[in-house]
Amino acid sequence: MSNVDWQGKHVTVAGLGVSGIPAARALHERGALVTVVNDGDDERSRAQAADLEALGITVRLGDGDTLPESTELVVTAPGWKPGKPLFQAAAEADVPVWGDVELAWRLRGPDAAPWLAVTGTNGKTTTVRMLASILEAAGLRTAAVGNIGVSLLDAVLGDETYDVLAVELSSYQLHWAPSLRAHSGAVLNLAPDHLDWHGSMAGYAADKGRIYEGNSVACVYNAQDAATEDLVREADVEEGCRAIGFTLGTPGPSQLGVVDGILVDRAFVANRQKQAQELAEVGDVNPPAPHNIANALAAAALARAFGVQPAAVRDGLRAFRPDAHRIEHVADVAGVTYIDDSKATNTHAAEASLAAYEPIVWIAGGLAKGATFDELVTGAAKRLRGVVLMGADRALIREALTRHAPEVPVVDLDRTDTGAMSAAVLEAARLARAGDTVLLAPACASMDMFVNYNKRGEAFADAVRQLADESA
Repeated sequence: MSNVDWQGKHVTVAGLGVSGIPAARALHERGALVTVVNDGDDERSRAQAADLEALGITVRLGDGDTLPESTELVVTAPGWKPGKPLFQAAAEADVPVWGDVELAWRLRGPDAAPWLAVTGTNGKTTTVRMLASILEAAGLRTAAVGNIGVSLLDAVLGDETYDVLAVELSSYQLHWAPSLRAHSGAVLNLAPDHLDWHGSMAGYAADKGRIYEGNSVACVYNAQDAATEDLVREADVEEGCRAIGFTLGTPGPSQLGVVDGILVDRAFVANRQKQAQELAEVGDVNPPAPHNIANALAAAALARAFGVQPAAVRDGLRAFRPDAHRIEHVADVAGVTYIDDSKATNTHAAEASLAAYEPIVWIAGGLAKGATFDELVTGAAKRLRGVVLMGADRALIREALTRHAPEVPVVDLDRTDTGAMSAAVLEAARLARAGDTVLLAPACASMDMFVNYNKRGEAFADAVRQLADESA
């Protein structure tokens, strides 16, 4: 269906929201007969449905499981699980299922901008925004799009033209994007996550690996995460496409890495066996935590694969400012540094955050999503001055601390009211000494106590500022 005559095609769009509504509108504008199905039937859904129905689009609320008659294609929101009855019915009827990314890929024009694509368990958004900053510094027309919150459909079908797109892709989106072929792609890291959706770690990894399929110039992998290199080996790429590694150590040929505080390129140089090109200083990366330097190297590798010059890599990294709640410095109070990494919603992200500071008073807890914490606590134990636990699954972290860091003092906050974060910050301040870092890196999702990780981070920052005011 890559060159589809949409006129009169019966298309079912699964799910309202960020991806479903643009998909339904785009297909309707091309003459498709669109039916939107949605599990929810709340006030917001009814308002969205009314807007679509005013255009002539059919909407079924409260029934996301039944495949409408005559459906020739299903376009799904990325979060819908593959095991849903709707998709089983589509498979039985031999009806293809596309995600919003697949639809955007298929609807691109003949002169569409190439995609530089990024996935991984953690660091995707930061890397894509760094990449966009580098591309802009090179004078290229670009945008950071995809799972970052900007619809790919809007970017592909909008009036603005681009030279290249920096695209963040989740494992969900990749699962539903069988024909995607990026210019170059990167898998930043792999750790257990969303296994309830993918069914297994192997399934999760395989969907991440789809980002490499058909790459034409570079498959960028993490040289310190062997699983990402394995995915490159398994990928079917275009002739001449290269495997490019990034490492926090000294790079080998066809790698980017770090030498004496300098980010260097031994991949896109004339004589990579003997030469390295200086790209930027570690101090140009904001903040210069180890995992963020890795993000910068991955972004640089993709930019260099697209032909960007070294000076633009440096200038783009210098210009980049991270999003809120990603290892964000909040304040220094009484000699103690307070860092908000509320975005660290799983153990892999928290591990990277904990590795960036020492000594640490760690604020952790929330919804564990099936995670275990023994490995995380074992790795961080020597860095911990103390721990403050909060949230529904805090007992799981406490038990791991008992097993692997019994000497570390732990405060267990058994409260979920609006003042809980203020109490956590006060307890952390009591445990901390001058020179320490109080780090909010929950290793858990936020929805047990907060609407999202942003609200959790805001509550932490507010509590820290209140502490600063009272200490002034």
